[in-house]
Amino acid sequence: MLSFTLIMIFAAYILGSISSAIVVCYLFGKGDPRTQGSGNPGATNVLRIAGPFAASLVLVFDILKGTVSVYAAFLFGVDALSIGVIAIAACLGHMYPIFFKFKGGKGVATALGCLISMGFNLAGLLFGSWIVVVLLTGYSSLAAIITVVLAPIYTLFFKPEYLYAVLMLSILIIWQHRDNVRRLLRGEESKIWKKGKVNE
Repeated sequence: MLSFTLIMIFAAYILGSISSAIVVCYLFGKGDPRTQGSGNPGATNVLRIAGPFAASLVLVFDILKGTVSVYAAFLFGVDALSIGVIAIAACLGHMYPIFFKFKGGKGVATALGCLISMGFNLAGLLFGSWIVVVLLTGYSSLAAIITVVLAPIYTLFFKPEYLYAVLMLSILIIWQHRDNVRRLLRGEESKIWKKGKVNE
């Protein structure tokens, strides 16, 4: 079973390494998103570069990377802690993709995809929290940070058996946003609808 779990972890990383932001931007004739806007290959930056339809495609594909990885683990009866590691592997693939010189995104959408497989109630609350914070503040990064801070609390109520898995994901996502935290504290963070050279 250990060897099978290791295969699942490796497969999740490989799937996560397929950067939909880069692929979609090239398909739309916009070039590499890592050289434009905030430089982050994620849905928020693609929204600025290529518009809402392209950004929606990126968001869906990035979510699916996490959903497929974790749901496959569920189907094969992998234990809760190992599912957490598989979820992290998918997010690490997104953040450090082997196919794109290890320069990837922040992993928020992929993490959400992992959480969708852990429970629709949990995922709905998290997505709703992100939307509310974005609408109130305009900061995608702040919404992501607050959402992942809330994630373990929501998990306690709906899926307590996955608390450690969600904690691991939350810590990883917060760490990826450490520069955003500094900019938010200095009042230098860019809002989601701002175009041009921005921070993310």
